Amino acid sequence: MTTENAAIVPCCRNAAIKNENLGCGLQGQPTLEKKDRQGKQNKKQDETFRTMIGGQAIIEGIMMRGPDKIAMVVRAPEGVVTQEREFVPYKDKHPVLGWPFVRGVIGFVDSMRLGMRALMWSAEYYPEEEQAEPPAREPSRLSRWLDKKLESEAAQKAVLTCSMVLGVALAVGIFMLLPAFLTGLIGRDVIGGVWRNLLEGLVRLVILLGYLFLVSRMKDIQRVFSYHGAEHKTIACYEAGAELSVDNVRRYPRLHPRCGTSFLLTVVIISIFVFSVMVPFESMWLRLASRLVLLPVVVAISYEVNRWVGRHDNLFTRVLRAPGLWMQHLTTNEPDDTMIEVGIEALQRVLPQNAGDDEWGKYN
Repeated sequence: MTTENAAIVPCCRNAAIKNENLGCGLQGQPTLEKKDRQGKQNKKQDETFRTMIGGQAIIEGIMMRGPDKIAMVVRAPEGVVTQEREFVPYKDKHPVLGWPFVRGVIGFVDSMRLGMRALMWSAEYYPEEEQAEPPAREPSRLSRWLDKKLESEAAQKAVLTCSMVLGVALAVGIFMLLPAFLTGLIGRDVIGGVWRNLLEGLVRLVILLGYLFLVSRMKDIQRVFSYHGAEHKTIACYEAGAELSVDNVRRYPRLHPRCGTSFLLTVVIISIFVFSVMVPFESMWLRLASRLVLLPVVVAISYEVNRWVGRHDNLFTRVLRAPGLWMQHLTTNEPDDTMIEVGIEALQRVLPQNAGDDEWGKYN
């Protein structure tokens, strides 16, 4: 069973540090709890503390997910809006979903679901640009019917499900099927099956990089990517055992080794190997169908590879992480102080009661 609550407080600079006496909104943790948590993390200075807490940039805000709680924080015109809800991981309900090569697919689908829900929630507080409105007219019968039907929670869940399905279908079509279709136009007498699969992977990578580059040029998305940078900086500061303050967080890099951007690159690379070992199909439709059938396999292997790389820190794993970190230059920007405040607030809301319960190795 999940519980949710929301709160709105006025915006103010450095509120994450100064407004510790507030009952909601930007608030700090009790001093003793902070010292206890920081002390336990400082004992790990000789090691590398990795937290399982992760997040996602949303519209004018950040979503953070901890061991047993999800928090969403946005900076709306009326103030800072927060929402929290408890959750139980699927593998705790059904242990089989936590098995290797199963957990990757389940985690990917769940991340898509949570991410889409957070984006839709944050969009409710996004200020639309004022435009000259045409003269008001009576809404049509269809408009009134839609407004009435979409008020229910069931209808909103249906819209969310449809949006997620359409989003996944579009992503699969652009990044998986389109490269297979384009390279499938080349006959086998021109280029061999294995080389054609390698070319397909190259086309897929070019499409992904081109998409990220073009999207990063959009003004609104640039702010989302700045919140993405704030999320990374906040988590890096926390993992280092430093006090969560704007000045401290700003010192840390905006690139993080366990980012979803790196996972996307891993998927592209793993897909080259998976599709290359299979018997090449000359039929265009069989090639496209094989990509759909093998997509869960690619996701499952990519997750396990990312998991292994995340658990180790040596020259080999640093080389493997380097391309993903480079790609984050496209998907993250330097945040301003207000964005960092949102990151701190979101992270503090999902910290476990017992320091160390969020250690990454316990959950991955």
